[in-house]
Amino acid sequence: MDQYSTTLDGVFAALADPTRRAVVRRLGQGPASVGDLAGDAPMTLPSFMKHVRMLESHGLIRTEKSGRVRTCVLNRDRFALVEDWLAEQRRVWAGRTDRLEQFVTSQEDQP
Repeated sequence: MDQYSTTLDGVFAALADPTRRAVVRRLGQGPASVGDLAGDAPMTLPSFMKHVRMLESHGLIRTEKSGRVRTCVLNRDRFALVEDWLAEQRRVWAGRTDRLEQFVTSQEDQP
């Protein structure tokens, strides 16, 4: 498997969990401390940290430690990978539906 597919698989795996999607959604509003993010999650801090590490390991967020506070920041550039994949899928499916439409209309024109 090529590096692009492996990386894309990891990004989608990281986004597959609702807790991690909630973190990404929240970080879309701006940086937040792990403590603030964890306050909304119905789990212990060590469990929540596994989600943070998963997002960080796949490049969706970055964390920075200042003293005792770890702040999370969304890595918006990483989402370009998902956008590119979705754009490619749209092109493929648009082409398929165009061909289907041509086939159906050509069948309607025949006696």
